[in-house]
Amino acid sequence: MEVLVKIGQFLLSLSILIVLHEMGHFIFARLFKTRVEKFYLFFDIKFSLFKKKIGDTIYGIGWLPLGGYVKISGMFDESMDREQMSKPPQPWEFRSKKAWQRLLIMLGGVTVNFLLAIVIYIMVAYAWGEKYVPNESLEYGVWVDSMAMEVGFQNGDKVLMLDDRKVERWENIPGDIWLNEVKEIAVERNGEIVTIDVDESILPELSKNLMMVAPRVPFVVGEVIVDQPAYNAGLQPGDKVMGINGEEIRFWDEFKKEMKGRTKETINIKVRRDGSVMDLSMKTNEAGMIGVKPRLDNEFLFDVYDEVEVRYSFFESIPAGLKKGSETTERYLKSLEKLFKPKKYKAHESLGGFITIGSIFPSEWDWKSFWNLTAFLSIMLAIMNLLPIPALDGGHVMFLLYEMISGRKPGEKFMEYAQMVGMILLIALLLYANMNDVIGLFNK
Repeated sequence: MEVLVKIGQFLLSLSILIVLHEMGHFIFARLFKTRVEKFYLFFDIKFSLFKKKIGDTIYGIGWLPLGGYVKISGMFDESMDREQMSKPPQPWEFRSKKAWQRLLIMLGGVTVNFLLAIVIYIMVAYAWGEKYVPNESLEYGVWVDSMAMEVGFQNGDKVLMLDDRKVERWENIPGDIWLNEVKEIAVERNGEIVTIDVDESILPELSKNLMMVAPRVPFVVGEVIVDQPAYNAGLQPGDKVMGINGEEIRFWDEFKKEMKGRTKETINIKVRRDGSVMDLSMKTNEAGMIGVKPRLDNEFLFDVYDEVEVRYSFFESIPAGLKKGSETTERYLKSLEKLFKPKKYKAHESLGGFITIGSIFPSEWDWKSFWNLTAFLSIMLAIMNLLPIPALDGGHVMFLLYEMISGRKPGEKFMEYAQMVGMILLIALLLYANMNDVIGLFNK
């Protein structure tokens, strides 16, 4: 069921983005009296799920959910319509329009994507505002995974500075270290200020496996797995774990450390439940586990720490949305830059396809998360489409700028070959990204 919820959100988000992106091209084409022959959501190879002709345009839904398109008369695109291009140009065709008009038609899609992201961020700020725990409120510091430990963190560290920048929000720590190539991290550890020197050689590993840094919270049971030792011994969600075999336990990381190596061993766990303290005896399984997960959700986090809640009026939400959009664009551009430096970052090894994108959606339908992710994907789609690769909008823009500067239009044969090369590159990139997804599934 969780997979279906993720797929549903992904397809809805993708459909919104494709329709509005193509609508951007469509609007500018019609503005300059250019004929649009087809407007499709998804690809209609061989057949369509639905189609209807209105005026000069066929509107339809294809069966292959890998994108969408508008077919503009007199334009070299993925349809490779040589027959139409061999005929004399007609007044309603793309190739008959002035260069600046053709440029605006090609920029229409990405323009709509950027505007859409801003509008969504404004809407989210107005409807939900923001609720977060400031980094400085983390009384117990953070708990970290093995990758963060390799960087130099320890459980309980209070992160103060990344280079010369004060840490305002703990959730940005992993991304900021990687994106900004942080060299020094100042943390408070056991009452002392400690400087962590980040080894540059760790950056490729961070590209493939971004480390986990999360608020350290008391270990309260979130889930007990049926028919596992904890379930059979009577451990319940909401129980606060206080110790193992007489050793005091406060945090999840302490619990995991204390449990290490206890295969098929009888242990006594002290818990507090509804104000009462009790001891539960159980035998660990073959993996040295008892079948329990901690509570780490935001509601619990807000119970432990004092959160900040910001509400925006409609007019206050506008600059908030603009700021969110610009910050997201900047962060994505930084991550994309690393993709073009494979020797240093190896970011291409973590490049993901549809499975990776779909997996970022929550397993339960949440409209705030859905719209935030849709805004992010809209920015991603806009930036990717601006890459100067033939067959993408950016490739057409590149050739149009050349024409406007030089006064010479690239030959139709050249454009045909460029389109073919661009399509091959895009297919190869698509196959590579989705193959990474498949390999990742097998490596789990």
